[in-house]
Amino acid sequence: MTSTISRLALAAFALSASILSAQPAFAAVACGSGNFDAWLAEFKTEAAAKGISQQAIASGLAGVTPDQNVLNRDRSQKVFAQSFEEFSGRMVPPRLERGSNRMKQYGSVLSRIEQAYGVPGEVLVAIWGLETDFGVNTGKFATIRSLATLAHDCRRSEQFRAELMDALRIVQRGDLAPAEMKGAWAGELGQTQFMPSSWMKYAVDFDGNGKRDLLHNAPDVLASTANYLAGYGWQKGKDWQPGSPNFEVLKQIDLIN
Repeated sequence: MTSTISRLALAAFALSASILSAQPAFAAVACGSGNFDAWLAEFKTEAAAKGISQQAIASGLAGVTPDQNVLNRDRSQKVFAQSFEEFSGRMVPPRLERGSNRMKQYGSVLSRIEQAYGVPGEVLVAIWGLETDFGVNTGKFATIRSLATLAHDCRRSEQFRAELMDALRIVQRGDLAPAEMKGAWAGELGQTQFMPSSWMKYAVDFDGNGKRDLLHNAPDVLASTANYLAGYGWQKGKDWQPGSPNFEVLKQIDLIN
């Protein structure tokens, strides 16, 4: 195993352990049903009161309906039933060679990112590979519909209400059009699966083309992920193995438990 693959493997296995160590928090209340259209009308009023433009509200929420598939997924997160060995064995080995190639392809970019944010390239590439297989599997769910479904549902309504607001702010800022916003079932977007709140706070235009693009632009993806980790307290030059401060930061990558 080359030194690059070895470092990448260590980062990937550490990240796998961090994902499984953060268990999902389930609310104790039973979920009920209410009138979605009435709820949506009230949400639009609140969004406008919080400064979101009528154009963003109208374009983002036009024709939105609940998605039962999203609710079904929310109640069946099977990854957390797996052992570390099962999860890491399935996720890590197939991605090591591709990860090594990405390290070489984006070597200069990763070096500049480490200088700016203090996060090593192998950590960023490991996250990239584990989250979406380097952008291959970013998800096909309509993000705003998913978030509206989960915000209307009672299990984590306040959390997803806030995320839906930030999804509209992404539209208003011009980063993405609503039709472009497709991702995982719980609203994660882009090649390292940012929730809208994280996108608004940490997405950066690293290549200077005037757009924060975490769907297609690898330098933006990697730099934004480094910015995210730095924002959660990543310590430059320190270890990231279980028990270390940086391992605790890696646990924050589990964006939607």
